[in-house]
Order: sequence, then C-alpha cells, then structure tokens
Amino acid sequence: MDFLNYQHDHLFANQIAIADLAKQYGTPLYVYSADHISKQFLAYEQALINNKHLVCYAVKANSNLAVLSLLAKLGAGFDIVSQGELERVLKAGADPKKIVFSGVAKSVVEIERALEVGIKCFNVESEAELYRINEVAKRLNKTAPISLRINPDVDAKTHPYISTGLRENKFGISYELALDVYRKARSLANINIVGIDCHIGSQLTQLSPFLDAADRILALVDKLQSDNIIIEHIDLGGGLGVCYDSEQPPTASQLVTELKNKLINYPDIEILFEPGRSIVANSGVLITKVEYTKHQDDNHFAIVDAGMNDLIRPALYDAWMNILPEKQPQAGDESFVYNVVGPICESSDVLAYQRKLSVKQDDLLVICSAGAYGFSMASNYNSHPRPAEVMLIDEQQHKLIRERESFEDLWRGEVVL
Repeated sequence: MDFLNYQHDHLFANQIAIADLAKQYGTPLYVYSADHISKQFLAYEQALINNKHLVCYAVKANSNLAVLSLLAKLGAGFDIVSQGELERVLKAGADPKKIVFSGVAKSVVEIERALEVGIKCFNVESEAELYRINEVAKRLNKTAPISLRINPDVDAKTHPYISTGLRENKFGISYELALDVYRKARSLANINIVGIDCHIGSQLTQLSPFLDAADRILALVDKLQSDNIIIEHIDLGGGLGVCYDSEQPPTASQLVTELKNKLINYPDIEILFEPGRSIVANSGVLITKVEYTKHQDDNHFAIVDAGMNDLIRPALYDAWMNILPEKQPQAGDESFVYNVVGPICESSDVLAYQRKLSVKQDDLLVICSAGAYGFSMASNYNSHPRPAEVMLIDEQQHKLIRERESFEDLWRGEVVL
C-alpha cells in the first residue's frame, strides 16, 4: 500500500494525516486512493493494448459510485451480478455496451432491464436461465447476446467459500454439458451466441489455475468452431489475488501476458477480463478507534469501534489483514499481543488475532487492504450505521464519497405499530 507512510511518528495517506481524516469524518472510516485504483486498472489496459479487449471491473468488490465513475472515465467495462449493480454503473456513466451480466439467479425483471438498456452480454449460468432469457427477449422483440459461463472443474487453490470453478460449485455450466447447451442455444430464435466465459475463483496467487482453465476453454472453442458455432469473445474472468500478508501473486501484466500467449492462434477473438479485488483491495483502508484495552490473565484485547458489520472478511473467511497503528511505535513503548475485536455481540467479531501492538484507549488503528469486499459487504447488524467513505483525490485533497449513515437511516422504510 504505497500511499501509506509514517511522517513525524504519525501515519499519513499520501500527504494527509490519518488522524486528520478521522477527526474530520469520524470513525470507522473507509479511505481509498484514486491513484492506486487508476494504476491497477491501467495495468490491465496496458498489457492488452495490442489486442481487441475489454476489462470489465467486477462491481461486487467495491460499488461506490465514485469508484465506478472513476473507472468508467478510464474506459472500463463492468461485470455485474444484479439489477442494483446495473443501475449503479449506469448512474456512474457506464456504457451499456461494456456491461456483462453474471450471476446464477437472474430474475425476469433483471433480464428485461438489461435487454432494455442494451448490455454487451449475459453470462448464462444454467440451461434454465438460457430458456428464460430467450422467452423474455422474444416477448420484448429483442435478441439477447449471450455467452455460457463454463465450469472448467479447475481447482483454484483458494478458500472454499471463494472457489467457483469446481464441479460441485453452484456457478456455471458443466464442462461435459457445454457443447450440448451451446447447440441448444443456437436453436433459440431470440438468442445470439457471442462468447464463452469462465471464472474459477477469487484471491488466486498462482498462474497455473488460470492457465489450466484457459486450456480447457480453448479446447471447447475449437470444438464449437468445428460445429460452426463461432465465438466472438473469450471472457477469462477475474480472481487475481493481492498481497494481504506475504503472498506473492502474479501481476496483472504477468497474468495477461501468459493468457495472451495461449490465445495467439485466435487473433480475431476479443479478450475479456473481470478483475475486482486486484484493482481495489490495496487502494483502501479502514480507520478505527480503540475504545478500550482489556487485559485479563494472559488475554489482551484492543476493543475498537469497527466490527464484523463494517468488515466481515476476517470473520467470514478467516482473512488476515495487516493492521498499522496511527502512532509509529517507539523503542521502549509497552506492547502486548492483542486480539483486535469489535463491538458486535458475537464471539466471531474479531478483526485480527495475536497482533503485537502498542496502543492505548482512543488511539487509531488502520486496517490495510480493505478496498475490496469491505464496505460492499457491510451491514447494519446490531443497528450500527454504516461508515463514511472518503476518496484521496491526490496528494493533498480528499473528498467525502459516501456520508456516514444516520440513525434515521437504520429504520427508513419501517413503521411503528
């Protein structure tokens, strides 16, 4: 996270003091770097510069309108999984022709809306979905562009909750059934086959699963073309991991270069990618305040105002995220090995286990790599308002991009009997 640095024994984001951000906007507080987001997206663009391509940002990673509009201005496409995400990217200025619609449970209303605005493609995840899209398109007198999301049965070697490419996962169409489903799609009057798609999981730190999946997809493309089913684009998904601790994932450039080499004999096929985490994860931090320290027997707790309602990754995935004190530790400071815990009434509300820290009541901590699946998975559990979000515009400027929720927001739409 190259925009974080200590100056005069205090932590800064670019040239902006973390303490000043917390004072102005309160805590918990999400803070993102526009420069980091731009650089990560452009790394994909630059690696693909000589190929017909589209980089579709996976909206689920971070769906703030400021993030989406920044990417839209850079020319990004978008990978969506709901009508809510569709409406968000349209509000942010996205080109509908650069939107691909994934997800296993697309409703009739969602399909209607996507056809109405004219998206690039539906990534179809089941035979039943294919027939539903055809029926809706026929009723609307439209032709639906589709690709089939193929499950290549490749082990992504990641956490089981974010593995999506094995045959037991709910996503995609079985590799063994793919050719038959493509033939059925060809027979449907309101379906236009334009592509093939796969996505095998998230937080991948090795190239081999990507390359194995690409080999299987390309073998299927050859079979389809021999059956006179012409594929216009190959969507190789996302899932590239980032460094949270000591991981050394491939760079976007390394990933793209290796996959481009696989596609060298397919010069007319457009290449799509769907990165999310690798663009925004290390763009963001979560600032939280220590409400209390608690010492009993050999157990030490730093009790902070951010909880699993604000950042669920550690509780849900056992995710490790680096934590930095706002005050730079000094030689001789008293320290303890803390569990950093939140205010939620659940024993699982632990943001970090066994971290050696020198902190006191009212100190600030910064949870790193929180730009992906942080706010986007936040909730109001225990009736906590969701945090504010701030964007670092440049070295000196910052902007509020989401107001902190009020208590009134918690019961908006409810009634008292």
